Amino acid sequence: MADNADLLAFVRARLAEEEHIAQEAGADSWRCPAGVPGEVHDRAGGIAFVVRSRGYDRHIAFQDPARTLRRIETNRVLLDEYEEIASLDTDRPRQDFSSGRAVGLGFVVRQMAAEHAGHPDYRVKWLPRFSHWGPPPGRPEE
Repeated sequence: MADNADLLAFVRARLAEEEHIAQEAGADSWRCPAGVPGEVHDRAGGIAFVVRSRGYDRHIAFQDPARTLRRIETNRVLLDEYEEIASLDTDRPRQDFSSGRAVGLGFVVRQMAAEHAGHPDYRVKWLPRFSHWGPPPGRPEE
């Protein structure tokens, strides 16, 4: 499980970094008022950004700090679920529900880590793995 523990620690650290950045940005919800294209406003109505080209304003507003914090919290729930069964996430899992759950959640956690593949602490061995278990014993291939 050491590899899976390192994987979890890596993803948790990246989420903590994102959380810190979002909190420094005020943790506010942002919006684009219809009457002032290119402006992104915070909850109090102050201008957070002015970007007058290519729809960047809407994209920036969509990625507001409050939304980022919500996403981080839902990702932490997934990490907590995975942590409970990470030891079952192996290259050759058993063919039972818990092992299948571990492999499925492990795939999700590896995808989360892959978002940060350019980070110096990222390890290539964390790339999502794909496996085909085949049919349960006693059942033909479909």
